[in-house]
Amino acid sequence: MLSEKKRQVLDFYNQGIELYFNRQFKEAADFFQKALEVDPADGPSRLQYLRCVEYIKNPPSSEWDGVFVMTSK
Repeated sequence: MLSEKKRQVLDFYNQGIELYFNRQFKEAADFFQKALEVDPADGPSRLQYLRCVEYIKNPPSSEWDGVFVMTSK
């Protein structure tokens, strides 16, 4: 059974991921940030938040299929 805290994180993450795949990176980042406010150690939310920040600065091409491509180490 999930704790209430984990359930909140998952709810925010799921809302964020839906927006992410719809290319709404600013809105998605807001949900990932909310998840991190509940659990600052949540790795998936942190990763997706950082990807959103990158895509806000450098939007992907119109052919983007949801895959994040690392451009540096």
